Amino acid sequence: MTGTEPQPILSEDELEDYEFSENGEWVPVGDIAEQRAAFQAMAEHALTERARGRVLISIAERDLARLKAKAAEQGMSYEALVDSILHDYAER
Repeated sequence: MTGTEPQPILSEDELEDYEFSENGEWVPVGDIAEQRAAFQAMAEHALTERARGRVLISIAERDLARLKAKAAEQGMSYEALVDSILHDYAER
């Protein structure tokens, strides 16, 4: 053993980000305390939303396919998208 630490394998983008960070070039954008408070509130909300009901619905295959495509575009499951749509509608 040579006593040297193994070097991480980084992509060009990761290496650029690492060097940017190590050189102290990162600059905060916006109010960090405000962002932290917003994320804290979202986390607390997510943790308190435990009670859930089940709903069984039948919808047209075409609509389901479109929902699945839109959910994939947003990086979420179609169930989460439907839940979000219903939640937004109920909050109006």
